[in-house]
Amino acid sequence: MTGNIRLIRRVLSAAGILLALAVLTPADAEQGNKSKTSENGASTAGKGKGKDQEADKSDKKNDKKDVDTEHLFGFTEGADAGEKGQQEVVVDTITRLSKRRDGSGSSTYRVIDTRLAYQFNPIDKLSIEFSAFGTLRRQRNIVDLDDKSYGTFDGVSMDVKYQFLKGSKEQPLGLALEVRPRFTRVLPVEGNGADIFDIESILQLDVQVVPDKLWYGSNISFEPAAGRQRGGGPGYRSSTFLWSNALVGRIGENTYFGPEVRYLRGYEGIFLNQLESEALTVGPALHHRFTEKIWLTVAYAGQVWGRDTDPTLAGRALGLNQFERHNVRVKFGMEF
Repeated sequence: MTGNIRLIRRVLSAAGILLALAVLTPADAEQGNKSKTSENGASTAGKGKGKDQEADKSDKKNDKKDVDTEHLFGFTEGADAGEKGQQEVVVDTITRLSKRRDGSGSSTYRVIDTRLAYQFNPIDKLSIEFSAFGTLRRQRNIVDLDDKSYGTFDGVSMDVKYQFLKGSKEQPLGLALEVRPRFTRVLPVEGNGADIFDIESILQLDVQVVPDKLWYGSNISFEPAAGRQRGGGPGYRSSTFLWSNALVGRIGENTYFGPEVRYLRGYEGIFLNQLESEALTVGPALHHRFTEKIWLTVAYAGQVWGRDTDPTLAGRALGLNQFERHNVRVKFGMEF
């Protein structure tokens, strides 16, 4: 548990340093620009050419590109899908930490899931993404789970996303649908070897609440999964419902920050048959663009409320049968 807390503190400290640098850098740049403008103004006062240059700069500022919302919100996905010919490489790591301890003594539950993805746009508003997954796991002294420690390849997926509406200053609503079929080799909670096929469908919505300053994002997701554990093990059937919401604001020239809230329900059966756990998580989301084509998203989600339906866990706090206490996401991307 102490190791988990240290890891979370390190991630949040790194996010804080990035946030401070992002805020200070635009301020320094603005001060330098003001100084240069003052000098130029003194030397070009009364000249028509100077006025024309200022008008051109104003036009370029008004015509600047709208903010790409796809990776803006942390765990929540924005509706933007890109334009024809765009390509992107993404490294996306989600760390899941801490479950219910079994008896006395120390316990550990730490799973690091990393995805390496390549995305391209064959036409406007349609993106296709291919991903490969790897996982590192360590679990010890956890209720209903065997002790395990290993790392392995964890399958592949293909994501297809179509954007129905593109948000802008004139039309603030963005809307998209994404479908993610995936083959996985490990049960997500137990960590047992398996052959599982799941397909997640996500309705993605975002709104420019205040043009170029404040954005709201929301996802509704349904993910059924089915398969069988290896070695003649039992069949596996599950499904998950998710509703996530995020509100981020521009706090620097290329930096965005805000809160995120997610509500999750985990079921036995592929059609939301029997509820096993539900959870509510809250945490901050930070997005920063180092250049026009290189970006980083960092988000934390801590479970603040939840419950398990297992009678043996009645009255126990939080929904830890299917979900974790802490989730940390670090997503880095490069467009070309």
